[in-house]
Amino acid sequence: MGNLDTNGLAMTAAIDFQNLTLGYDRHPAIHHLHTKIAEGSLTAIVGPNGAGKSTLLKGVVGSLAPMEGEVSFGSLGREDIAYLPQQSDIDRSFPLTVVELVALGLWHEIGAFGRLKRHHRDRATVAISAVGLVGLESRLIDSLSGGQMQRALFARLLLQDAKLVLLDEPFTSIDTRSMADLIDLVHHWHNEGRTVIAVLHDIEMVRTHFPQTMMLARELVSHGPTESVLTAENQFRARQMCEACSGPPHVCGRSAA
Repeated sequence: MGNLDTNGLAMTAAIDFQNLTLGYDRHPAIHHLHTKIAEGSLTAIVGPNGAGKSTLLKGVVGSLAPMEGEVSFGSLGREDIAYLPQQSDIDRSFPLTVVELVALGLWHEIGAFGRLKRHHRDRATVAISAVGLVGLESRLIDSLSGGQMQRALFARLLLQDAKLVLLDEPFTSIDTRSMADLIDLVHHWHNEGRTVIAVLHDIEMVRTHFPQTMMLARELVSHGPTESVLTAENQFRARQMCEACSGPPHVCGRSAA
């Protein structure tokens, strides 16, 4: 048990950031973050380019070690985390079919070098159907549109069946129909009691679909109910903090988003 939520009830933290500092080549991209994300919450992470949003997800998933402080998970383990990076971070040149990509969500069962058996393919096919890609199972992923690729990646997340879902700009550069369908899937996960965290740039989408918001500008600007975080004052302050960044480009630029 931990802090109180907005209704005054005891809150169980899915993630606890304790004085967390993350960075690259000894240059901090996030400074001394201290806050908690509630179990079962639906949270957007927002902030200007260079705010440290993607960096924070890398720290949560464990691909970036803390320079200071720590991330703790309460009852969750790393195996309970599903992570969707930005599409630009995914190598689509590897000759995978849609069903093979989706089946990677079962890697905990199959193992790194295990064979994809019939029942694995059957489960992948069900997930593919759930995201509206029926008929594309044998298509190579390098031939997919942006929306189709994102649907396939969400199908992979479905098979992971994780308690904590991390999404890095999941709705960027996809068609409107795919966006609406995938947002519905995010709400479905939230209604199942999973903790979902998404890095987003579309403020109106955040206002409409995400009850909780964390605003970053290399430091924590605000974290709480979305309507209290997305104020004009907080957004102005976040822009000022990021514009004042005097670090090297790989920390203050797009790669530190």
